[in-house]
This record gives sequence, C-alpha cells and structure tokens, in this order.
Amino acid sequence: MSPTPLRHYLQFNDLTADEYAHVLQRAAVIKKKFKAYEKYHPLADRTLAMIFEKASTRTRVSFEAGMYQLGGSVVHLTTGDSQLGRAEPIEDSAKVISRMVDLVMIRTYGQDKIERFAEHSRVPVINGLTNEFHPCQILADIFTYIEHRGSIQGKTVAWVGDGNNMANTWLQAAELLDFKVHVSTPSGYEVNEAVAGVRQQDCFKVFANPMEACRDADLVTTDVWTSMGYEAENEARRAAFADWCVDTEMMKVARPDALFMHCLPAHRGEEVEADVIDGPQSVVWDEAENRMHVQKALMEFLLLGRVA
Repeated sequence: MSPTPLRHYLQFNDLTADEYAHVLQRAAVIKKKFKAYEKYHPLADRTLAMIFEKASTRTRVSFEAGMYQLGGSVVHLTTGDSQLGRAEPIEDSAKVISRMVDLVMIRTYGQDKIERFAEHSRVPVINGLTNEFHPCQILADIFTYIEHRGSIQGKTVAWVGDGNNMANTWLQAAELLDFKVHVSTPSGYEVNEAVAGVRQQDCFKVFANPMEACRDADLVTTDVWTSMGYEAENEARRAAFADWCVDTEMMKVARPDALFMHCLPAHRGEEVEADVIDGPQSVVWDEAENRMHVQKALMEFLLLGRVA
C-alpha cells in the first residue's frame, strides 16, 4: 500500500467538496458500526497526540473516545505539559512530537500557532479550535443537518450572535458546499471577511436585525456571547448582545421544519432561551455526539485516505 500523502485540517476549506462528501459518508458508516457495537479498528497501533492550550470537555472526550474506538491510542498534553512556543519554539515541538505519534490535534488560541506547528510536522495536524476557526464543529453540524433533513446544498443557515470562529467557519462551509448563511451580529462584533477568507459574496448576507436573519432559515444556530479568551469583555458583551438571544419568536419566523443548533456549552437565558434549546426543534445533543463520529471519519481519511 502506498503511503497516504500528508494532509492537515486547519480550517474548513482544507478539504474539497468531493472529499467532504466522502468524509460525511464515512461518518455515517462509522456511526452505524458504533451503534451496532461492531468493532472497527482501522487505526490499531496508531497514536493521536492531543495538545490543549484551551480547556475542553467535548473536544477531549470526542477525540479521545473516538481514537480508542478506532483501535488507536491517545497522548493527552495540557498547557503545563507542552506550553507551545514557551518552553521551546513551536517548530521544535512539532519536529519532536510528530516523530513519536501518527496524528496531532491542537486546541489553542491563535491560528498562527497551529499553522507553524503543521509546517514542521511529519504527521497530519487537526484544528480542535482556534480563535479564528472551528472546522470540526461545523463538520459535525453539517453531518447532523444531513441526518435530520438531507442535503444542506441550497439551504439557508441563520447565524445569530458573535462574528467568531464558528461564524468564520460557517462562511467557508457555505462557499464550499453551496448553501447560504444569514449573519446577524451586534455592531462591533461583525464577521471579519478577510479572516474568513470567503471569495463569493453571494454565499452570505448580513442582517442588522436577527429576526430577519432567521426568516425562512432551514437552520438557526448560535454560540456563547463570550468565547474563551475574551472573559474581560463579558459585561460589555452581555449589554451589546441583549437582542441577539435566539428565542421562540425567531424560531417561528424560520421554516416550520427548521432545526436549532448550538456548539455548547450553552447559557440558557443569554444566547438562547431554554424553550428553544430544550425544545422539539433542537438537535444539540445529536450535534454534540456527532463531533465524535465525524472526527473518526476525518482521522481515518487523513491517515488512510479514501476507505471504501
């Protein structure tokens, strides 16, 4: 068997639409095996290193459990263990760690750190979250939408809240997979189009009024008002975002079969009403579980290529 070419997954547009079709199809197959208690160990004797500079619950559990389910092993490193760029240059850490493992997942602050690590890594590097992008989460969200409603092509996603890493990644996904995003953020918290890197302006539309962004949407989604690393802005953000709480009125103007998603953790009464996140249109628990399944498919693809 010829070796799989080295590929990294640092932002959503690192894969093509055709490759996403394969990964999403594999995620469905792998999830079916999991639900049937069918052993599937394609990554036996492979090791995943997980490096966390930002704390995590879902990212750690989904990657760690997922790698074990694929037959592999996991090395878990926290800020105190690794200190990327502090104890030694990022480039040196990458050269050392990538000689000892088969795959690296990094959850950190600046995108520049993970890009520098990947540049000097001998093995695939996966973005578990940075300030700029959260590709594994959007991959899970799209998989969840497909499970419940079929193809996302041509659909409309309403993003209500902060123009953050999630919003950036939704825009990349819309451009690549041919759907639209309605973005509504408070003034001063807009999506940075240069960071998102979108080229087709018709893949998204900006709305000052979040209610209008939700009108006729197929999916309404949001995130916390204050992401990790921005805690000093918490009070200012609470005031600025007061009208950007996804409530039942917003869901009523969306399509009757619209879904609600949230990457979690959620603050009921802030970015979303309890009646919405705990209501019949919410699929947040499926969405959370699906992080594990899509990441298993992604790791399989990066290490083994296209598996039939």
